Amino acid sequence: MSYPRTGGRVGGAPDFPEVEGEVLAFWEADDTFRGSIERRTTAEFVFYDGPPFANGLPHYGHLLTGYVKDLVPRYQTMRGFRVERRFGWDTHGLPAELEAQRVLGLKTKAEILELGIEKFNATCREAVLKYTDEWRSYVTRQARWVDFDNDYKTLSPDYMESVIWAFKTLYDKGLVYEGLRVLPYCWNDETPLSNHELRMDDDVYQQRQDPSITIAVELETGERLLAWTTTPWTLPSNLAMAVGPDLDYVVVNDAEGRPTILAEARLQAYGFTDVIKRFKGSELIGKHYTPLFDFFADTPNAFQIIAAEHVTTEDGTGVVHMAPAYGEEDQLACDAVGIPTILTVDDGARFTSVVPPYQGLHVFEANRPIIRDLKSKGALIREDSYVHSYPHCWRCRNPLIYKAVSSWFVEVTRLRDRMVELNEDITWTPEHVKHGQFGKWLSNARDWSISRNRFWGSPIPVWRSDDAQYPRIDVYGSIAELERDFGVEVKDLHRPYVDLLTRPNPDDPTGKSTMRRVPDVLDVWFDSGSMSFAQVHYPFENTDWFENHFPGDFIVEYIGQTRGWFYTMHILATALFDRPAFKSVLSHGIVLGSDGQKMSKSLRNYPDVREVFDRDGADAMRWFLMSSPILRGGNLIVTEEGIREGVRQVLIPLWNAWSFFALYANAAGIEGQAITQPTDLLDRYLLARLRLFVTDVQEKLDRYDIASACDAVSEYVDVLTNWYIRRSRDRFWAGEQAAIDTLYTALETLCRAVAPLLPLVAEDIWRGLTGERSVHLTDWPTVGDLPDDPELVVQMERAREVCSVASAIRKATGIRARQPLEKLTVATAADLQALTGLIAAEVNVREVVLTSVDAVDAPVSQRIVVNARAAGPRLGKAVQAAIKASKAGDWSESADGVVVAGGIELVEGEYTLETTLAASGGSSGLLPGGGFVVLDMTITPELEAEGTARDVIRSIQQARRDSGLEVTDRIRLTVTAEPAVAQAVETHRELIMRETLATDLAVQEGSELEIDLRS
Repeated sequence: MSYPRTGGRVGGAPDFPEVEGEVLAFWEADDTFRGSIERRTTAEFVFYDGPPFANGLPHYGHLLTGYVKDLVPRYQTMRGFRVERRFGWDTHGLPAELEAQRVLGLKTKAEILELGIEKFNATCREAVLKYTDEWRSYVTRQARWVDFDNDYKTLSPDYMESVIWAFKTLYDKGLVYEGLRVLPYCWNDETPLSNHELRMDDDVYQQRQDPSITIAVELETGERLLAWTTTPWTLPSNLAMAVGPDLDYVVVNDAEGRPTILAEARLQAYGFTDVIKRFKGSELIGKHYTPLFDFFADTPNAFQIIAAEHVTTEDGTGVVHMAPAYGEEDQLACDAVGIPTILTVDDGARFTSVVPPYQGLHVFEANRPIIRDLKSKGALIREDSYVHSYPHCWRCRNPLIYKAVSSWFVEVTRLRDRMVELNEDITWTPEHVKHGQFGKWLSNARDWSISRNRFWGSPIPVWRSDDAQYPRIDVYGSIAELERDFGVEVKDLHRPYVDLLTRPNPDDPTGKSTMRRVPDVLDVWFDSGSMSFAQVHYPFENTDWFENHFPGDFIVEYIGQTRGWFYTMHILATALFDRPAFKSVLSHGIVLGSDGQKMSKSLRNYPDVREVFDRDGADAMRWFLMSSPILRGGNLIVTEEGIREGVRQVLIPLWNAWSFFALYANAAGIEGQAITQPTDLLDRYLLARLRLFVTDVQEKLDRYDIASACDAVSEYVDVLTNWYIRRSRDRFWAGEQAAIDTLYTALETLCRAVAPLLPLVAEDIWRGLTGERSVHLTDWPTVGDLPDDPELVVQMERAREVCSVASAIRKATGIRARQPLEKLTVATAADLQALTGLIAAEVNVREVVLTSVDAVDAPVSQRIVVNARAAGPRLGKAVQAAIKASKAGDWSESADGVVVAGGIELVEGEYTLETTLAASGGSSGLLPGGGFVVLDMTITPELEAEGTARDVIRSIQQARRDSGLEVTDRIRLTVTAEPAVAQAVETHRELIMRETLATDLAVQEGSELEIDLRS
């Protein structure tokens, strides 16, 4: 066969975007993705696709996760598994609602209700699927194989039915309850959040400056008690003061001589010095005080000092003001002593009529008037400004408040211990996440607020009697149950249609009360956490399939999902099935902009995705992301330079190896064949190294260590291009079958091994190499027939180290690589006798002398460096004497390894032994594996002439390329040069003619080098 040279690419500079376009077009026409799935019919590998929102374009975070979602299934398919890949869409929740509000020009829930839920939710449906076509385009362009045509959407009736089934099942197990609890609350979106939503991203907490004030209340015993708060707006709701029972408190006199109480540890902060009395906080508990405001003066059990474990003396006064409606710990502490929770603000965080002076004010607007009123009452002791880390809504970015709301909860605290146990069955990458970020979060998990008083979402499937005299609750877990009880066909579970399902209360003999659905919808995380079973409409369909494919084998998302999708899936899987939802999970870091900040369209701090695709290609971006520390849990800064570096280091060398093969195989008219046991030393090394490479990549991909697999690819591509091909050029030039077969075998196997990592480029090379349908329809390489010769591999690696050090010496001394030198002495314990010819050719020396380290009068010496920090605590002042002696060379090491410097014995860890090279007649360098090399730098006239001739050869070869000559074309050559160069050309006439395929060579003297060649 003749290997392809289409598009001017093979043998020329690669245009990777053009290559990728051709491959993508082929895949579409050939339906290769479907073929890759259908050829696997037995064992399955279950992959769960975490659903993104489609109300915006994909960013680098989506693309990063998408690459892993493609890479792992491709690899597992090659390993023999059938891997279904259904795309999923997360369609409910506030992201869709906020977009609909923007489109409709609505600001509040009241405006939504005025417009009508039906119209609003119709706009939500349109908004959430607005960019589906663009998503499909991006995902396809990045070469991700995924089934869009059989996708799942959380808004579909089937999916939602599975979700309400899950709710009812939890309810029936006693794991769902309704309660009034203080939760993070977004007043802009008018809905609570779950606690885990505050911990998904670091930027949820932002620095915020708030007023902090110290106020005084008068105890029934006459003292003034000082309390501190950073939320003055909650003071009208003050119902108690809290102290730490075991903390130390004091009575002091203030400036006006009034007895004042605060924590002893805070005396200095408030400028008090003279202590009248000391006592524990427990002595204050139960004492009553006069309220700051009289709004709730008649509240039972209120306005007393209570105990609370969360009181500290790090800030404030050691006394905490308690407003049970606006603090989680406040509510728990007040509940314990029978103090009720009283709300003073509405859904928009504006004060209601229960506090008339501030009615209508937003809580943050009310801070100043409240402070002013406290000052006029004489209750304000001090006002400061306090900068602290404060939670913001992850959707609208407004500062949150904590507010008591009625919500439905999953009782996660009952499941917590079992969730921790089941986490032991999950393999985490990076491993530290298992017992670190995820494990710690599980061990402190709180009950999960799953209801949202919003509009666009799966319904809370609870119907309640509208008459408290005839209480009844019905919970539904299927459409069939709804149709049975309400007598109508149910096609859509969204509001307002599900809200219209009403019926008389069966427990009301008067027939007047009605069963009505509670208005809330489910937290969108309940939707996505149900993905494993809801995507297949379990338990209504696909029961056998689900029960035999659960838990999933693999999922991947960014690290924040340890408090999001990973977490909610784990809760529901534990509660519903007593199993983990997934067996293995990769949790990657965060993609940052070029300035190290979060990516921002307004800052333009990241390269445009499409521009990168069009300039460098999707495989270049894939390689940049997959080979980076981000897959080990670190963060990654995206830069154009970083993306291009992967092109230079891996893609171009791989392409050049293929181009080299095609060029010389075609020139020789030889077709490459698989070879397993070559006899040539270099061939055998390359394939033995290939065997180790494939095994290594397989082991790394099996444990999802993708970045390390990329490292292994980079190393092998370097071996292939910068060693094997460089040292085998003469054999290819001669059309040697064994060399062509060896390179064919290496490239064909390498393409299969890198197919998951570089699917587009690997596909183009492999198809050109083999003429077969697709590399992605092949199996993972088996390498049992390749040479098993680890000793040869080690020897060759040592030889490469020798060459690398010798080349570094040349570079450091300014002697070009084409200048031959006389001798390289290699002092090493490694057996390199069979490789001296390779070393000599690579280093361009006439002789390689192998010897032992001890046999040479070598420029090697050792010295010790004393570690003062380590030795100082033991030696004291003597450490300085040891350091001085070590620098002067006054040290020794005994046969049993004891090191003494200046008569002072040092122990391990207090010193470092360093091997150094002194100046020598040649130039020398240390070998990484032990030993050293010495390069004879003497350049004789004879050597100089050969170096000049080789420079001329390089110029002639460049002239051949510039003239567009084929590699096999013969030429007639005339070289004009100054006398010394002309003499060198004449001396090495045969070498020049052989290397340049010249049939005739004429040499002329002139003032400068001129080359005239004719084919």
